[in-house]
Amino acid sequence: MLLNHRFMANKKIRTFGEYIKELREASGRPQRKIAAELDIDPSLLGKIERGERPPTKMLIKKLAEIFEQNEENLLEEYLSDQIANKVLEGSGRMEVLKVAEEKIIYLKNKKNAGNPY
Repeated sequence: MLLNHRFMANKKIRTFGEYIKELREASGRPQRKIAAELDIDPSLLGKIERGERPPTKMLIKKLAEIFEQNEENLLEEYLSDQIANKVLEGSGRMEVLKVAEEKIIYLKNKKNAGNPY
């Protein structure tokens, strides 16, 4: 389930940008080197690391390649930021996530029912 607290207890909580910064620092490369590999301005990478600018899907793919990470895991980190920020912008109530989880299950079942394969 989406709200599995045991899973979250084993996972380090951080923003997408913080995670990218950790990966970059662990690689021992400065922002300008990673930015050059991404073919972007170093200031844009800094904004992504600070959560001030969202990365494109292409940048997420390139970051996964540069840091030898699973692209789906990086995308999950990014999308979880987006969901958390949307909840905070709204009511900030955790009940919204419970309702969303139920809707995800409903939509997934509906999609699977329409696809016989």
